[in-house]
Order: sequence, then C-alpha cells, then structure tokens
Amino acid sequence: QVQLVESGGGLAQPGGSLRLSCAASGSIFVGNAMGWYRQVPGKQRDLVATITSGGEAKYRDSVKGRFTISRDNAKHTVYLQMNSLKPEDTAVYYCNAEHIFRRGSWGQGTQVTVSS
Repeated sequence: QVQLVESGGGLAQPGGSLRLSCAASGSIFVGNAMGWYRQVPGKQRDLVATITSGGEAKYRDSVKGRFTISRDNAKHTVYLQMNSLKPEDTAVYYCNAEHIFRRGSWGQGTQVTVSS
C-alpha cells in the first residue's frame, strides 16, 4: 500500500519557483505534524519544514523566507511552495510525519534541480 506520493519537482532556474505536493494516507496525515525533507546523494536526509495539524509551520534557517509549507486536511495533502530557489536547494524531496514513531514508509520522492 502506497502511503506517501510526492510530486511537483523538476528543473528550475536560480530565482525560480516550484510547488511540491504530497498525498498521504490518512493513518500518517490525520492529527500528525507533517514535514518535508530533502536528501542529496551521499548525505543524510534533512528536515526542511514542518507543519502541525493546526497549521503552525517551522523552517530550517536556510529556507526561511523562501519556502512555505501548507496542508489541506480534507485532502490529506501537504504542499511546499519554494520561491527564490538556489542551486543548493537541489535534492530529492520527501514528505512524511515529523515524529519518527508516526512515520510511514518513505515514498519515491520528487527530484528538484536548480540550475541555469
């Protein structure tokens, strides 16, 4: 059973924008804080942004003011609006519950490449 499906990645120029979406199963999404993570080859997966079930958002310092996380509780979907993209934002982006004991199996992720 597929629990997390990320989409919306692609190639963007520096300064450009992308909007990522993540459709989650109810068992992961409902009542849980959700997060977007990113990983580059050879490095650990890092937390980018989180949002509580009530909509309170937090961000890692490097994306503050550029990325916006949101969620649609009716659709069990979490979004990541990425503006002013930089080459260092290049990574595979994943979503999952913030808290490890509430996570599902990781999805396939969506590749974001920022390059001119």
